Order: sequence, then C-alpha cells, then structure tokens
Amino acid sequence: MPTPISALRNLGPATEAHFATAGITSAEELRALGAHEAYRRWLMAGLPPHFIGYYVLVMALQGRPWNDCQGEEKKQLRRRFDALKAEVAAARLAAPPRSGSGIPGSLDQALTALGVLAPAGARRRADANRDTDADADANGDPDAGKQG
Repeated sequence: MPTPISALRNLGPATEAHFATAGITSAEELRALGAHEAYRRWLMAGLPPHFIGYYVLVMALQGRPWNDCQGEEKKQLRRRFDALKAEVAAARLAAPPRSGSGIPGSLDQALTALGVLAPAGARRRADANRDTDADADANGDPDAGKQG
C-alpha cells in the first residue's frame, strides 16, 4: 500500500491534495521524482508557486525540519526555485492548447491563476467522470458509472 504524502515530515493534507492535482499521489512517487521535478509538475499543473513550499518540500524529502534551511543553502534553493519558475513559465507560454480546450497555454495559465479555470488535473478528473456518466446514459444503465 502506498504511503500518503502527508506522512512525510512537514507535508500535510493540503499539500497532498495539490500534488494529487499534479498527478503525484504517494510519498514513494514523490521521493522517486525528487523535490525539483515534483515541484515542476506542481507548477505545470497550474498550481501557484511559493518559495517556502519549495524549500519545505526539499527539507521534507531529506527528513529535516522545514526551518532547517538557512544561509547559503537557502540562497541556492532560491536560485533553483526562480530558475524553475522561469523554465515552467516559458514552457507554458510555448505550449499548444490543451486537448479539447482550444485555449493557448499562456491564457489557460492566466485563467487558472485567477481561479476562472480549475487546475488541469482537476479538469482531467471531471472530464473522466463526465465520460463515465455519458457511457452509462448511452447504455441505458443509470448505475453503470457509479462506484461503490
């Protein structure tokens, strides 16, 4: 059974839910990706950047208290974080429209940041649920798309 992300030091249920939106659902997956790649996926999912969240993640994966990051180490992490934000911003601006949305990547990112659109992961789950419901309706079985 996978370990929940919230079982890691410094990371709680809100962070766990955000990583799920980015497609990362277990502590094992988070560890395998590493802090930098996991946070890149966080940003690519349209979740907001926050330096403290980034370095808390780094500390969590090292098993250290979140406030252990100081001095030169913190400055280096800030440079990595700023470079990551710039990389993701450039990638999102250059991205073609998301499948079916017809919205260019940069506009999609702005609308997500404003809260007009849900993050991409939430939209994918909603689309999957609609597809399941549509299949149930098409087959005349109202319970086909329900779980449990």
